[in-house]
Amino acid sequence: MNDEHSTKTPGLSADEEQEIDESQPPRAAVLHEIIRAQGDQELERTLAALWWSALAAGLTMGLSLMAMGLLYSRLPDGETAQVIASFGYSAGFLAVILARQQLFTENTLTAVLPIMTTPTLANLGRLLRLWGVVLLGNLAGTLLVAWVMLELPIFDTKTDLAFLDVGRKVMENDIGQMFAKGIISGWMIATMVWMIPSMEHAKIGIIVLITYLMALGDFTHIVVGSVEVSYLVWAGEETWSTFWLHFALPTLAGNIIGGSFIFAIISHAQVRSDSGKAPSKLLDEAHPSTRKKH
Repeated sequence: MNDEHSTKTPGLSADEEQEIDESQPPRAAVLHEIIRAQGDQELERTLAALWWSALAAGLTMGLSLMAMGLLYSRLPDGETAQVIASFGYSAGFLAVILARQQLFTENTLTAVLPIMTTPTLANLGRLLRLWGVVLLGNLAGTLLVAWVMLELPIFDTKTDLAFLDVGRKVMENDIGQMFAKGIISGWMIATMVWMIPSMEHAKIGIIVLITYLMALGDFTHIVVGSVEVSYLVWAGEETWSTFWLHFALPTLAGNIIGGSFIFAIISHAQVRSDSGKAPSKLLDEAHPSTRKKH
């Protein structure tokens, strides 16, 4: 203890030392507990609440395709267009996350941590219930918003063609690429979810950075991609069997593996050494802005 005090800057007041303590980022165990608590709350929500929130998220994700299409249609052709238009990909994620709507790929981390902490059949059942309702709600919303964007006289011809080009680019991936890129996408979303509690003040920047890189790398995401690919189906360029077998199933599997079986397992293993602390103790160590949120 004496050695610890000898390394501190002399002359600090008690208030200054408290300010230093509060400015420290939360430990991994604290982040784990914050996200686990969020997941536990989500697992307790009613089916109706989950469904409507997930449906709203699917509809909102249409903003990503909308923003990218509008940017592409107003930029000259070339690689520079993708560099700029990829920022549009972040629009749907920003709206969904800031509005606290249910997004399936967020739940591959938040809802999985309670299961890893208490691995029971009851918790597994709650997880599958949550995943099923949220995934169905997300997909229903994406299919509906894609149909609306195509059928209603909202956008000019150039923008409609840009929407088609975005979907075509997704479908250039073979099944193996859909799966592999889905793993990276799931891992990146889980990383974003893990980062946000420790940097609540920089939430918007984190969301934009992660999702922009996803778009720039052409990584596949089950919810955004469903808007892009279903737009092609509604336009008659692809079939529903291709939508499900070539895009949706491999991408979904990749997202789950990247978010749940890679990031969540590693993150859970990382904090096992702190498992002796009670959840309330861990939450008390969180950054002030994080404590206020919870």
